[in-house]
Amino acid sequence: MTELEQKVRERAAEWTQAPFDEVTQQEVAAMLEAGGDALIEAFYTDLEFGTGGLRGIMGHGTNRMNAYTVAMATQGLANYIKAAKVEAPAVAIAHDSRNRSPEFARVAAEVLAGNGIRAHLFSELRPTPELSFAVRHLGCTAGIVLTASHNPKEYNGYKVYWTDGGQIVPPHDTGIIAEVRRVTGPSTVQRAAADSPLIETISESVDEAYRDVLKSYRLHPGLIATGSDLPIVYTPLHGTGAVSVTPALAANGFRNVQVVASQAEPDGNFPTVHSPNPEEGAALESAIALGQSLGAALVMGTDPDSDRVGIAVPEGDDWRLLNGNETGALLVDYVISATRSAGRLQPGDYLAKTVVTSDLIASLGRESGLPVYETLTGFKWIADVIRRRESEPGSFLVGGEESYGYLIGEAVRDKDAVAAACLIAECAHAAAEEGKTLLDKLREIHERHGVWQEALISIKKEGRQGKAEIAAMMESFRMDTPRELAGETIVEFRDYRDGKVRNLITGDTTDIGLPSSNVVSFRTELGTLVTARPSGTEPKIKFYFSVHSTSEAAREDYEGTRQQLLNRIESLKAAVV
Repeated sequence: MTELEQKVRERAAEWTQAPFDEVTQQEVAAMLEAGGDALIEAFYTDLEFGTGGLRGIMGHGTNRMNAYTVAMATQGLANYIKAAKVEAPAVAIAHDSRNRSPEFARVAAEVLAGNGIRAHLFSELRPTPELSFAVRHLGCTAGIVLTASHNPKEYNGYKVYWTDGGQIVPPHDTGIIAEVRRVTGPSTVQRAAADSPLIETISESVDEAYRDVLKSYRLHPGLIATGSDLPIVYTPLHGTGAVSVTPALAANGFRNVQVVASQAEPDGNFPTVHSPNPEEGAALESAIALGQSLGAALVMGTDPDSDRVGIAVPEGDDWRLLNGNETGALLVDYVISATRSAGRLQPGDYLAKTVVTSDLIASLGRESGLPVYETLTGFKWIADVIRRRESEPGSFLVGGEESYGYLIGEAVRDKDAVAAACLIAECAHAAAEEGKTLLDKLREIHERHGVWQEALISIKKEGRQGKAEIAAMMESFRMDTPRELAGETIVEFRDYRDGKVRNLITGDTTDIGLPSSNVVSFRTELGTLVTARPSGTEPKIKFYFSVHSTSEAAREDYEGTRQQLLNRIESLKAAVV
């Protein structure tokens, strides 16, 4: 028996005794008897509580999402809140449609109550953006949402928010992580009874207030006055969109929305899709088929916790899936122009994007004289910009990230697919009134700013070996930086972990000016940008590609230019895989 196997068996043996419940004891005992990789993966380490919280496969074990790991994480959060000596501390809690999410939410509430902290618990599933809204609306110290976002059905997760409604950032993230690590086992967890008076059900008034905010984002005068008959197909992909996006579209005036019936009911098994991720074209196949049969102008789908939205639009006799950057450009362009037309653009208003999101967003901001903040990957950094700018003139207007996450306004401090779906539908409605489609509007943007094409590939590396392979790949980029990609000379290397930009021609270095993050990027002589980043939520390393041409090329041969850029991306993919 190896040293690792011995360690695993000792850790697993603890789960066959009190304070673990009898079912857990029996099933872990069976795992011990069976042995093998399943036992090792479940117990070889602790499920890491990172800067975004927990995320992992559900099951028994220290490296799995279960009631015990949730309880211990919550105890750590409670200890951090108590150490901060917050007056009348309170935490809002929401969950999505995933299996065991309601149970995990209840566990978190009982642990908070056991520590003298009031828990505001939604009575049923709610979208992540509404949890972010509720934290600020209810004046809470923190927030928790039980979700694994767009991951497959085997996963669940636990995300923590602070008083501003954004996911935790320094110093709170490192402080909470330290407290979670000090929780040595379930016997150290304080947990109240289910009927504790410190556990309160969140009233419907919060739903109403959130819907009112969504309605306030409407910009098109005709939509506000008379509504829209634009034919739209929507799928919640068995998630919280059923209780959020569908009613929001109706409340915002969209009368002709058809929901994919087979995907309308919340179901943590996601029975009609391999993965409930609108970034993957297969997830929208049923919606597109319905859209074709109905002659729809727009298809939209959201992930289980309704923080990401993907869209498809007709293109001749076929349908085209827009990537996150294309949808983001359409949304940003529409919000800027419609806000100005409505007389609501204020001095100091600004945009935000992440480092892996298309620079077309920045170009749209510059065109309108709006500052554009660039942040690390993850919406918590955009929320942090909003928090830090609250005392300054103007406000956050719109922004997003390439992974299908967008935000309008400041009431929510995380990506909000509910609001984004309403504004995307409004953008399509406004285009239709001009006799145009969203693809026509995208072409107009490219004719002003040049044609931009982006792509993403994810390389999956499961388990402890995969984790080591990803680490080795990133270290290789740093220690043996390539000098060309697909025939293009690399002129700049950015290492966000070290915070340095290195000019590979002159050797000069400058500071990036952002917090440290395990990300590297390469810029070529043609302006091509390739970025590598290990995922913070999945066992993957992601490569982001961005290429562009001039606006003159867009006007002279739009489709030909697009195809040339797509071909370049394929060559770049082949060079890095």
